[in-house]
Amino acid sequence: MRSPVPKVLHRVGGRAMLDRAIDAVQAAGCTRIVVVAGAHSPQVARHAVARLGDGAVVIQDPPLGTGHAVLAAREALADFDGDVLVSYADTPLLDGACFAPLFSAREAGADLAVLGFEAADPGPYGRLLIGEGEALDGIVEARDATAEQLAIRLCNSGVLAAPRALLFGLLAEVRNDNAKQEYYLTDVVGLARGRGLKVRAVFAPETSVMGVNSQAELAEAEAAFQQGVRQRLLDAGVTMPAPETVMFSHDTEIAAGAVIEPFVVFGPGVVVGQATIRAFSHLEGARVADHAIIGPYARLRPAAEIGEGAHIGNFVEVKAVTVGAGAKANHLSYLGDGVVGPGANIGAGTIFCNYDGFDKHRTEVGAGAFIGSNSALVAPVTIGAGAYVGSGSVITRPVAADALAVTRPEQVEKPGWAARFRALKSGRKAR
Repeated sequence: MRSPVPKVLHRVGGRAMLDRAIDAVQAAGCTRIVVVAGAHSPQVARHAVARLGDGAVVIQDPPLGTGHAVLAAREALADFDGDVLVSYADTPLLDGACFAPLFSAREAGADLAVLGFEAADPGPYGRLLIGEGEALDGIVEARDATAEQLAIRLCNSGVLAAPRALLFGLLAEVRNDNAKQEYYLTDVVGLARGRGLKVRAVFAPETSVMGVNSQAELAEAEAAFQQGVRQRLLDAGVTMPAPETVMFSHDTEIAAGAVIEPFVVFGPGVVVGQATIRAFSHLEGARVADHAIIGPYARLRPAAEIGEGAHIGNFVEVKAVTVGAGAKANHLSYLGDGVVGPGANIGAGTIFCNYDGFDKHRTEVGAGAFIGSNSALVAPVTIGAGAYVGSGSVITRPVAADALAVTRPEQVEKPGWAARFRALKSGRKAR
C-alpha cells in the first residue's frame, strides 16, 4: 500500500477493511471470531483487541502463508465444536450473504466447502480444478499451474468452511514444497480429496470477493461500494440527479423521498429523513428530520440534530447542536454546542463562541428568538424565547424572553468628514 497505515486498516465506505470483514462474519451468524494478525502489524492487533477483546487475537510469527496463518488459530479454537469459516480482512466487499452458500453446502453433505468466482482476468488467482459431479478436486496456485490450468477462469477466493477438527487435521498435513515455500491453505482441498471426503465449490460475484493490495485496488473497491449504495438508494426512492457525484458511508441511512443534490459527502453516522440535501454539503454523525433543507455548501458535524422543516444554509457549520423544527440559519454561521429552539432565526455571520481554550460551553437560543447578523454569543449563555439580539452584538449575559439585547456602541456621525478626507488624500497623491 506504500502507506504508514496497515493494509487492512485502510477504509472502504468510511470503515476499516478489518471491521468490514468482522461485520460480514457476524452477519453470517458466526458466534466466535478469531483475528490472525502478523507480528509486523501491531496496529492491526490493537485494533482487533479494541473491538473483540484479547482472547480474539492471535499472532502469526513468522508469516509462512495462508495455511500457517489459519493454523495459528488452532489453540484459540481448541474448545470450539462447529464449523470454522475462514475469511480475509482485505476483501472489503464480502458480506454475510456471500457466506450463506458455504453453509448450505455443508448442510447438504459437503465435508469442505470453498467459495469461488468466475474471473474476467484470472491472472494471479488460484484455479479451481472441478472434477466429476461438480466435485472440487483441488486448487492450484497460479505460480504452480500448468498452461492448461492457467486457462481456467474459475478461481479461488480463499474463503472456505469446514468442521474445526477436520480443518486443523488437514492443515497439520500441509507441506511447503511449492514455488513460494509457504504453507498454502488451498492444499487442504487436495488432502481432503485424498481421504475420499466430499469437497464442493460454491460461487459469488467477482466484485464481492475482490481483494485489495494497492491504493489503486482500494479505489476500485471504494467505487464498487459506492455504486452499490447508490443503486440501493435509487431503488428505494431517493432522488439523486447526479448519483455518481455523491459519496456515502457504510451506515448512511436516507429515507425514500429525500432529495440529494450533486457532490454531497456523507461521513459515518448520518441519518436523513425526507429532507433535501443541497449541493456540496458535507454531513458526518448527524441526523436530519423530514422536510429540512441543508445547504448548499453546509457542514453538519457529529451530534448535529436538525429538526423538521429547519433550514441550514450556505457556509453554515453545525456541531453538537439541536436545531428545533422550523428554525433557520441560512448564511455564514457557526453553531457549536447548544440548542436552537423551534422557529428561531440565526442571522448571517452569527457565531456560537463555545470554546474558551480549555473547555466547551453551551449556548441556548429559545423558541422564536431572532439573532441579528454578525452577532457573537459567548457561551455559556441563554437567549430567551422570542428575544431579539441586535445585529453586531456580543452577548455575554443571559437575555430574557421577549427582550431586546444590543451591545454595539452608539453611532457617531461627522458631517463633511468624507469630502475633506478625499480632498486631503487626493492633494497628497497629486504632489
